Amino acid sequence: MTESECGSTSPMSVKRRVFLRESAMGLGSIALTSMLGPEGQAGNPAKDRHEGIIRQLHRPARAKRVIFLFMAGGPSHVDLFDPKPLLNKMDGKKIPPELLKDHQQFALIRGMPAIKGSPYRFSPHGESGTIVSELMPHLATVADELTVVRSMKTTTNVHDPGVNMMNCGSVLFGRPTLGAWLSYGLGSENANLPNYIVLTSGPLKMAQPLLQSFWGNGFLDSRHQGVPFLKGPDPVLHLTNPAGVTYERRREQLDLIRWMNERQYQKFNDPEILSRVASYEMAYRMQSSVPELTDLNQESKQTLAAYGADPGKPSFANNCLLARRLVERGVRFVQLYDRGWDSHTHIEYQHKRQCGAADQPIAALLKDLRQRGLLDDTLVIWGGEFGRTPVAQVSGQTYGRDHHPHGFTMWMAGGGAKPGLTYGETDEFGYHVADNVVHVRDLHATILHLMGIDHHRFKYRFKGLDLGLTGVEPARVVKDLIG
Repeated sequence: MTESECGSTSPMSVKRRVFLRESAMGLGSIALTSMLGPEGQAGNPAKDRHEGIIRQLHRPARAKRVIFLFMAGGPSHVDLFDPKPLLNKMDGKKIPPELLKDHQQFALIRGMPAIKGSPYRFSPHGESGTIVSELMPHLATVADELTVVRSMKTTTNVHDPGVNMMNCGSVLFGRPTLGAWLSYGLGSENANLPNYIVLTSGPLKMAQPLLQSFWGNGFLDSRHQGVPFLKGPDPVLHLTNPAGVTYERRREQLDLIRWMNERQYQKFNDPEILSRVASYEMAYRMQSSVPELTDLNQESKQTLAAYGADPGKPSFANNCLLARRLVERGVRFVQLYDRGWDSHTHIEYQHKRQCGAADQPIAALLKDLRQRGLLDDTLVIWGGEFGRTPVAQVSGQTYGRDHHPHGFTMWMAGGGAKPGLTYGETDEFGYHVADNVVHVRDLHATILHLMGIDHHRFKYRFKGLDLGLTGVEPARVVKDLIG
């Protein structure tokens, strides 16, 4: 039926253009409602889980949340978890040329370097006999919780692309990180806190910089990016309103901003407008949720002592305790960046310093999660962007180790990972993976699997391509790592 066949009083006389325009007026409200909570009200503190794009998991999940302990710079596998007696036997001798196959290059070493043994003792621990260096005596007490992967391999020996690879599955900048993918896919279990939180620690002097892209959302909606908390007594700034501004007044301001932005969305159909509104609403709710969350003085003296935490002094220990408090409240992904592991010189001092600051709180975190019934469905991951060379990088009278992507160690605990397992091995020099190689892409596929996600089916259409965390190259779920 055409418009001319209808009387002027007929509903069908409404012009098509008017109909489309008027219909669109509701889209912003519908989209915003889905972002603000089940009751569709701004500032709604409902604790119902905000759904991600995956409405039904591909498989039963073993883990609900992740804590990624990222040792920024690259810890030395041959000094911590992968002892190589041959290195000590051949200490000071030139590296065999056949190890440098395929014209492999070091990041900073030039020429043929000398082999460097480890000065530290290694011993088996727990019923599993997991081998841990004397540098991490506290971690050794929870050796049976660990799934140690000695056969990790990555794509690059350069820091920034390496961190991107470990976080995003690609050396390219502008890709979503693991935390962003999990936020996008699984949604949130706490409407009052960000779904992806980043905590930093470690020395700033001579340390590699931490880039925003390391916790970025890439081409995903910006509400999935990591939210970095600051060091010091105020992890989040401006939690209190200015003098004379009540919470009721702030609520009225946000309602006005929402009203204006909603109309902007109706005009331009840009989803980032709604993301900005959602960020305002999250900030409003964080004014109530964050002060209680970050007040470590609420913890018992025994708990603070177990972690080695001091609420008045920023530290990796404080961050580990805060990570437990975050996952306890349903935060999906917590990433701790600990700087200072890039030991090109003075490794005998620097790694001792780093392990001294990290060993006790990591062990306490695992014990605390276990005691509270959280470890079974919280996946804890430890590692850096790569390992360090089994050869010395000499500078004057000191030595260090260069970047090493060809074979290194990471470990997991909880969240469905197989406890007490040591998987894979490097060659007798600790240089190349000799058995059961696990590429970073395989690690990502396995993490997604533990979270109930099939990495083959978890994609996002961007510029005509179906992109995912594991990329387009082959990746496998390492089922031997799953308990």
